[in-house]
Amino acid sequence: MAEQSNTAPSAPAIGGITNLTKRVFVKLGILPFLLFIAMVVFTLLSENFLTLQNLMNVLRQSVYLMIVALGQMMALLTGGFDLSVGTALALSSVVGALVMATIFSMAPDMVWLAIAVGCLAGILAGVMIGVVNGAGVAFFNVSPFMVSLGMASVGFGIALYLTGGVPVYGMPRAFSDTFGYGSLLGIPAPVFVAVLLAVALYVFLYRTPQGRYFYAVGGNLKAASLSGINTKGTLFFTYVLSAFFAAVAGMLLTARIDTGEANIGASMPLESIAACVIAGVSLRGGVGRLESVVLGALFIGLIQNGMNLAQIESYLQTVVLGTLLILAVIADQIRLRYVASLKN
Repeated sequence: MAEQSNTAPSAPAIGGITNLTKRVFVKLGILPFLLFIAMVVFTLLSENFLTLQNLMNVLRQSVYLMIVALGQMMALLTGGFDLSVGTALALSSVVGALVMATIFSMAPDMVWLAIAVGCLAGILAGVMIGVVNGAGVAFFNVSPFMVSLGMASVGFGIALYLTGGVPVYGMPRAFSDTFGYGSLLGIPAPVFVAVLLAVALYVFLYRTPQGRYFYAVGGNLKAASLSGINTKGTLFFTYVLSAFFAAVAGMLLTARIDTGEANIGASMPLESIAACVIAGVSLRGGVGRLESVVLGALFIGLIQNGMNLAQIESYLQTVVLGTLLILAVIADQIRLRYVASLKN
């Protein structure tokens, strides 16, 4: 009897710990746990992993994915996804480089005019992918999967046609020096662009009524429509915005590699979706936080950098990334079950 009295109080305590664990998991998602595991594992595998120089490299390498993932988050929030972000990135790279190189060759003294017009042309070309995606989803009720997959093929074909499969050279050196390798106070220029875009999107999403429409549309499209929200306009703008972010990333990446490439960004659809899902953005729509997506993109960059330092082959890195995406989706399902159980 004495033994029973000593062990009986432990049951409520265990239940309390279990509920606390569930609440932490529901609130924070799987990302903090994965970050902790990655930091421990890669620190043990390489002594250079946690150095300031390497962490700055991770930030520089992750910034392009971070920008694309911000746009992908918008599509996921509304209950869809965008498989054409890689194509928008590549098309902006090709068109921007071609226009920039052409103007620069015609007027070598007008360097910044060539850069400005080239960047504008590249971003507009990428945005056109989003315009078609948005029109298909919003006005013709086409599945986001089908329309974005189709535009991925169309855009890739256009990029290859424009270049003949050959990289585009001849851009002003100042473009690469400023937006590819430039820095301010030791911080790379692309990081400043990413921060500016993230802050602007944060203000739009969480400080304006229109920003909340994306969550409402993703949470319940019919209820959002009945409450007076312009659901078609919101869906259309979603994919235009997604393509815009991808196009900006395309121009920054073009500055980094100093060429216009038709085949860059092929892994961006998988990586951007993985970054969002790992960060807790629900594939069902209506759930997700911008700051978590930023951390999710940094986590993907951290994983890739750690595997490079550990000399893991690139083929296996793709396997790891795919596995992380599957684990994140499973975690999302478990999280939904925990939400239901905690409500009960």
